Amino acid sequence: MDVLRILIPVSLGLGLLGLGAFFWTLRSNQYDDPDGDSRRILTDDYDDSPRPGPDDSLRPGPDDMFSGDPKAQKNRKGG
Repeated sequence: MDVLRILIPVSLGLGLLGLGAFFWTLRSNQYDDPDGDSRRILTDDYDDSPRPGPDDSLRPGPDDMFSGDPKAQKNRKGG
């Protein structure tokens, strides 16, 4: 129980320190970006689709899936 005499004030102090840091960021306008959203929506730089890499031509396509297995090729071609 003696540990609680130390831990409770320390945890309250850290919580108040975090709350103070949050209010400081609010007062210093850390979260304000009024022009950023309107400009980001018009550019393709922040598109969610992945960009093709330099080695995308080396990746096997759906038709190349069984290229090493002659039985799979025969079955795939219908013969």
